[in-house]
Order: sequence, then C-alpha cells, then structure tokens
Amino acid sequence: MNREKPKYTIWQNVQYMLAIAWKNKVYSVMALCVLASILQILSSLTGMLITPVILRCVEKKAPLITLFITVFVFAVMLMVWSGLSTYVECVNSWAGRADIRRYLMQMVMKKSCTTSYPNLEDPEVLRIRRQAEKAVRGTREATEAVWTTLSEILKNIGGFIIYLWMLTAVDPVVIVVTALTAVLGYMIKRRAKNWQYQHRDEIADYELKTWYILRKSQDVKLAKDLRIFGMENWLKDVYASVMTLYRGYFFRRERLYLLTDCINVVFAVLRNGIAYSYLIYMVLADNLLVSEFLLYFAAVGGFTTWIGGILDAFGMLHEQSLDLSIMREYLEMPETFWSDSKTGEKKEVPLTKESGCLELRGVSFRYPGAKEDTIHKMDLILSPGEKLAVVGMNGAGKTTLVKLLCGFYNPTEGEILYNGVDIRNYDRREYYSLFSAVFQKFSVLETTFAENVAQTDEGIDMERVKQCVEKAGLAKLAESLPDGYQTHIGRKVFLDGTELSGGELQKLMLARALYKDAPILVLDEPTAALDPISENDIYRRYYEMTGSHTSIYISHRLASTRFCDRIIYMNKGKITESGTHEELLQAGGGYARLYEMQSKYYREGMVDGEERKNIL
Repeated sequence: MNREKPKYTIWQNVQYMLAIAWKNKVYSVMALCVLASILQILSSLTGMLITPVILRCVEKKAPLITLFITVFVFAVMLMVWSGLSTYVECVNSWAGRADIRRYLMQMVMKKSCTTSYPNLEDPEVLRIRRQAEKAVRGTREATEAVWTTLSEILKNIGGFIIYLWMLTAVDPVVIVVTALTAVLGYMIKRRAKNWQYQHRDEIADYELKTWYILRKSQDVKLAKDLRIFGMENWLKDVYASVMTLYRGYFFRRERLYLLTDCINVVFAVLRNGIAYSYLIYMVLADNLLVSEFLLYFAAVGGFTTWIGGILDAFGMLHEQSLDLSIMREYLEMPETFWSDSKTGEKKEVPLTKESGCLELRGVSFRYPGAKEDTIHKMDLILSPGEKLAVVGMNGAGKTTLVKLLCGFYNPTEGEILYNGVDIRNYDRREYYSLFSAVFQKFSVLETTFAENVAQTDEGIDMERVKQCVEKAGLAKLAESLPDGYQTHIGRKVFLDGTELSGGELQKLMLARALYKDAPILVLDEPTAALDPISENDIYRRYYEMTGSHTSIYISHRLASTRFCDRIIYMNKGKITESGTHEELLQAGGGYARLYEMQSKYYREGMVDGEERKNIL
C-alpha cells in the first residue's frame, strides 16, 4: 500500500513529545525513561555474570561461605534491580506517560468538537481523525508507548556498548558473524512487521465492521426491528462473513511469521555454532577458563539481543512516529472558519450579540463533488425579530439554507451578511453563539436532566433551568423523576437513567433553547416524527416563548407555520414564492397547491394514489 511521506521526521516527533512533557511539567517522564534503562541494563548484566562468577569461585576452590555470600549478593542485586524497575515503570505509567496521553487525547477531542463543519463531511479528514483518535486511545498506542520505545532504545544502546567492550577479547570474526546474523534476522522479521503495518487499514476495517455489528445488535433502538423482522440470523451471517475475512488475514499473517521464525532459527544455529566452536577451541587450547567460556558465550547471546533490540526499537519508533505525524497533522489542520485563510491570523471583527439583520446576497452553494448547485443565486433578508418559515418539497434545499445561515458552510458564490458584515470576517465560534437551534437529529447527552437543559456541567443556574422547564411544559415530569433534575437521561452510560418519549424530548429541546436565550432561533424539522397536532403544539410553544427573538422555522407540514410573519416557498434551490400564509394561498402557486393537498388529507383521512405521492 502506497503511503505519502509523513509530514514530520522521527526526531521532530520525539522533540514534539519532549516539548509536550515539558509544557505539562511532566519532567519525571524523561528522567524515569533514563533510570528505567539503567536499571534494566544492570539487571541484564547481573543475570549474565552470576553463573560465570560462581563457577569462577568453584574453579579457585573458594570457601563455602564465599560461595554463599556471592550467591546472596547476586540474588539481592537481582531483587533490587527488578523491584526498582517495576516501581519506576508503574510510577512512569500512572504519573507520567498517561498524563501526557490524556492531554493529547483532550486536544484531539477538542479539535473534533470545534473543527470547521465541512471537515466533518470530508472523507480524507475523517480518515485522519480516525487515525489520530487511535493514536491516543490506549496505553499501547503511540502517544504513550513512545516513552517505552525511547527507554528501550537507551537500554539497548547502553547494553550494546557494554557487551561490545566485553567481547573485544574475542576474535573479531565472532563479533562480525554475530552482528551480521542479528541484522539479517532483524531484516527478515522487519519484513513481516512491515507487511502487518501495511495491512493495518485492512485489519482496522474488519475491526470497525465487527464492532459496528456487535454495537447494533445491542442497540435498544434496533431491538424492535431485530425481533419483528427476524434480523438476528442476517446479522449473524454478516458477522460470520466478516470473521471469515478476519481469519483469512490472520492465517496469512501467521504463515508469514512462521516462515520468518524458521529463518531466524537457522541464523541462530549458525551464530551459536560458530561462537560455540570458537569458544570450545579456546577452552581446549587452555586459552580460556570454563567460567570465561560461559561469560563470553552469554555475552555473544546478549550482544545479539542488544543489536536486535536497537533495530526493533527504532523500527517501532518509526511506526509510532507515523502515528504521531498523523495526529499532529490533524491537530494542526488549518481552520479557515476561525482565522484568515491567507494570513492564518485570528479574525478580530467584533460581533454584537444583540439581534441583528441576516442577509443573503447572490448566494449559491454546491456540495463538494456535486455536479450542480443546491442553492442558486439566492437573495434573502431576515429582519431582527422576524418569524420566518421555510417550506418546500423534499430536496428543495431548506436544510442547506439553514446550514448556510448558521455558518456551517461558506457559500460557493455570494456572501452572507450579519449586520452588514460578511460572516467570514467574524470568528465563527462567536457567530455560532447567536443561534439556538434544534435540528432534525438533535443531541441528547447521557447526563443529568439539568445538564441537558443548560448544555454544561459548570455554573448551572438552577432557577433559570426550572423556569425554562416550566415554560416548556416539563415541570411535572422533572419533579416526578427519581432524582429530580439530577436524574440521568438515557441508559447507555448510567444504568439508573430514564428514557424520555419523543414528545418529552421535544419539550426538553425547547427548554434548552430557552435557557441559551440566543438572538436567533432555528427549528429544522425537529418534529418530523410527531403527529401534526403535536408538531403544531410544539411550534406554537416556541413562538410564544421566543418573544422578540428572530426565528426560522422549517417544516414539511405547512399548517404548522401559518403563524409566521413571512413564509418562503423553495423549489430546486430557489425562493419561488414569499409572503404571509394568506398571501401565498391567494397567489395560487406551489404553496397553495401543496397546502390544499395536505389539508385535504387531514380533512378526509385519505387521498387517491396520485395525490398521496406528493404529500410531504
């Protein structure tokens, strides 16, 4: 699989992680990496020396007490090094590395929550985001594991230098053969690892599909469909087909690993055979004591381990660096909504939070990859305090118009003005604060009732919450909940949570909109799933409660928006009619025909087949 060259080098990413540690005052993580490396080297040296030293004492016919003391000293040293290593690793994991990963996780989460809205629909951005989220997901991912890798590099380099010095007394041929077989073995093993790394998108795809199927099989919203339509066997078949591909991947991987292991066994036999032969020859020639034989042979094995460790650690650091590069690329992705696209500087045009005039001048908009515009050369003025209804057939561009007004997209052509200033000159986050919106797919967080109204967990004005809930007609429900306003909504996170009905959720959204008290209210068909009477009641409540606020109502049921000051009828991305309900009926255009069909349906309870197709 071809991959683009990473934006940052390994050294740049190491510097980045060190800078993050320094910025967060996690100075210990660097010192503990060095200390852990030293302790592991000492532990390895102690383990290697214990047998040759004891054997040397035996060769010299040392007293029994000397042997006991030697064994005791080495045992204590091993216990101390091992205990300190474990302690340092635990301290570093909980107090250092994890803190840095959590900090980066918060940065990724913040980026995902605040990135320009079009990025959320860009497949390439979503791919990068998914990989960035993976890099901070767990202890084995790059943002935390990189410290273990750096510690491994220091340990292996230190061990390599010490063991190389020890082997200077051995024939250079043995050192060369040992190093050569270690490097060749690493290259073979690296090829297998590269294969797995190059196929990580494949395995990620299988994991995503299996996780999706498992999640859907447990989803309460899908539970009724699963039972009514007997979907369990279908889901099992889909899951089994994915698992078949999953097993095929693992079979290919393990077959490659088996071949790699076999080749490495051959190299090990060659390396150990040459080392054994040379050292045995030295012993037989009385040039080497048996204790020295054990020492040098252990050093040969250790030397191989250090070489392989260095190569493995740098290979792992390379892979982790790729993940860190992706994460940094995501975090540093330019945001044209928040800053000037040319200079990169933050927009500083002041924004008044009072109700103002919204205007579209010659606005056209085309979605990326689309063949034609969704909105065509549209002109529209929305005065402060005006109640505007946007109606039309499905696909007319109503929701796209609302997204443009809310600032989720920049127009392809033309400009959107607020108080006479192009909204691209405002900080978009400040511009969002002008709106209180309820969309077709509104969000209900698995948190308390009060926090869902206030949309925050800090500084909640409970008196204001209660007033908004009262106005929304939910006071009795809130008081009847097990823990009142502190009752959890939903049961995905909290088992003691409460599920609200569709109508109750709509009223909760009303309370939320009232609590924010933004100058502009937007309703983008949030009541589409409700019956006409319930929808009309909800819209009336919004109308009565919002007072002088500017309001934009979208509905496919025309009767629900009759109270608005002005109604615009959209068709194929254009405003074809504009006026009050009575004016549009008198005009006898598309609005009047659509209203007649809907009213006839509700009066008679049914229509003929041809008219039914046109009912929204």
